[in-house]
Parts: sequence; structure tokens; C-alpha cells
Amino acid sequence: MASDTHLLGRLLKGSLGYLRRIIRSPTGTGTRRPPKTRASTEASRPRNAGTGVGQLSRPYPGDFRGNVSPRYSPNPDGKPDPGEIVWSWVPYEEDHSRGKDRPVLLIGRDGGWLLGLMLTSKDHDNDRRSNDYVDIGTGAWDAQGRPSEVKVDRVVRINPSDVRREGAILDKRTFQMVAHRLNGQHDSA
Repeated sequence: MASDTHLLGRLLKGSLGYLRRIIRSPTGTGTRRPPKTRASTEASRPRNAGTGVGQLSRPYPGDFRGNVSPRYSPNPDGKPDPGEIVWSWVPYEEDHSRGKDRPVLLIGRDGGWLLGLMLTSKDHDNDRRSNDYVDIGTGAWDAQGRPSEVKVDRVVRINPSDVRREGAILDKRTFQMVAHRLNGQHDSA
């Protein structure tokens, strides 16, 4: 009888432990990790593990030099769209064979390429004569919560398959402010 009581106690304890895991689980299934879904306001894991930092899936054709008509069209479909901030490898302006993984605000398309503007957390205290950076505040694209700025005097091309991580959807008002500054930058060039 004592053996049966001991066995019954172990079964109850195990069942209660399993129920606790289900209750605490974000998925309600007892798994410890939530399912992989795209969260528009949260940073996600890299999506293109086959492309390492510093490697692009095809040669970089150079920065975009034409007129840009920024389009705000974020779509929570798991694919990068204008209006979203994503992480991708961006070539240095002076040497396209070198670069850095960084956040980029997508602003439009050029054929099969996405067009983007680089973000930085370094403060550029612009004076009235220099409007090449726009303050956009903080967001999920920066895990440390630092205020960011968008560089509007350089439009980079990004292959959609080279986007490694989605950071956030920028609010429409802030996107329009960046678009206005971008158009002013290119009108004065």
C-alpha cells in the first residue's frame, strides 16, 4: 500500500508540474519558447542564416542616385516593406567591399531592390545648414533603447533576401517627416 501511495504521489506531482508549465507557457502548449512569428514592434531573430555578415547574395550595384518617391506600405506578412526598419549589411560609402550590419528604414523600391536609409544611434547635432540627419526617437530596432537618427543624404539598395532581422514598423507621421526631409535634401542637391 505504501508503494502505491508513493507511486500515486509521484504521478500527481509530475502532472501538476506539467500543468504549471502549460499555464506559464506563452503558447499554452507546455513548450518553453513562443512560436516564431513576426512581431512588427519587436526585434526578431535573423531570417537569413545562410548569408553571413559582410556577405551579400549578389553584388552591390552602388547607391541609388535617382529621385525617390517614398512609399509607406508596411505589411505584416514577414517580408520587408517600405515603412519598416530592418537590419541588413550595408556597404560603406567609400568602399562597397566593406560594410556593417545596421538598421535601415525602407522607403521604396528600385526594381528588385529595396531602397533604404541608414539609422544611427550616434547623435549628429545638425545646425540649420545641415539637414542630413532626422531624429526619429527610440524604437524596437535598438535593443538598448537609444534614440536614433536617419541619414537622408545616402539611399542604399538592399536585396530583400539580405534582410536579416526586422526591427519595427515606423509610425506613419515619423515616416512622412523623414520623406519630407529626404525630398528637400535631393531638391537642394
